[in-house]
Amino acid sequence: MLKVGILGGGQLGLMFVQNALSYPIEIHILDPNPEASCANFAHRFVVGDFNDEQTVLDFAKDVDIVGIEIEHVNLEALKKLKAQGKTVIPDPEVLEIIQDKGIQKDFYLKHNIPTAPVQDENTFPVVQKLCRGGYDGKGVQVLTEENKDKKWSEDSVFETLADIKLELAVIIARNAAGETAIYPVVEQVVNPTYNLLEYLLIPARINDDIAERAKEVALQVVDAFDQPGIYAVELFLNNDNSIWVNETAPRVHNSGHATIEASASSQFDMMLRVLLNLPLGSTEMTSKAAILNIIGAEGHEGNAKVDGLDDLMKIPGAAMHWYGKKITKPGRKMGHATFTAKTYEEIIKQIDEVKPVLKSTT
Repeated sequence: MLKVGILGGGQLGLMFVQNALSYPIEIHILDPNPEASCANFAHRFVVGDFNDEQTVLDFAKDVDIVGIEIEHVNLEALKKLKAQGKTVIPDPEVLEIIQDKGIQKDFYLKHNIPTAPVQDENTFPVVQKLCRGGYDGKGVQVLTEENKDKKWSEDSVFETLADIKLELAVIIARNAAGETAIYPVVEQVVNPTYNLLEYLLIPARINDDIAERAKEVALQVVDAFDQPGIYAVELFLNNDNSIWVNETAPRVHNSGHATIEASASSQFDMMLRVLLNLPLGSTEMTSKAAILNIIGAEGHEGNAKVDGLDDLMKIPGAAMHWYGKKITKPGRKMGHATFTAKTYEEIIKQIDEVKPVLKSTT
């Protein structure tokens, strides 16, 4: 039986495992947290640091295929595993570009991919992105004349501030033969307090021309990487209708969660197909859909519970995904709810009904 090893055991790993358990394979997970979301679901769960080279090598010794659910993992180990002949997806060379936002920016510019222009760090306003370690809105800030003294000292990329109309994302699966499957464009609504995704709509509320251009730009990114994997390409649609690539994640992504309920093949099923080199699934939507992230409430830090579940479950077609994290804290992603309906109006109404009450508290 094929053994698939995944570096990272958080909520993305959990949703991957939940789908993968339907297949005749073994799933092995490496994560430093003994209480990680995947801990009780994988065939084998190993507590260990996926940033430590030897730990990764030891973990992967007995698996056939190595994948990730987080990009901040040890590259040297993955390069050695690839050299040993193991299937490693995403390719370590792709991860090397993704892990450093400065290298990632240079990659876009080299391949003529539209992206925010690089800007002098002392010309304001300017966007500062830490080159390494940022995630979920962390490691990004807008600097102005008024707050320029808060500039971080670590290596950073400085970009022109986008004139954003909408934040979009496109999930693309690519297999070893170079075939691709492209999901409909996602519209992302960001929580201004925590600078992370609050809810999303799929397909996005954009016209066909913008949707096709968004897909073309995202595919340009994936073709430039020229390696199999699942790619989440985050985009800015500016007020002049130009489209810029913000950044890319070489893995399943928050923006693709609605595909579990609303697509013929979810992003997690597609990830498994890519890892096993199976035929790609269908990205056809069965309905319009949205997800609402369940975020830790202000003033609550400790043993987690969820409020508003009764209200959510009264909604036809609603689905709950709880990530199994034991500790909640303000702004932490604890789960998400999915909504499906025929119209955007119906979905927005459903979100508005439960958003005030559906939250993680103590």
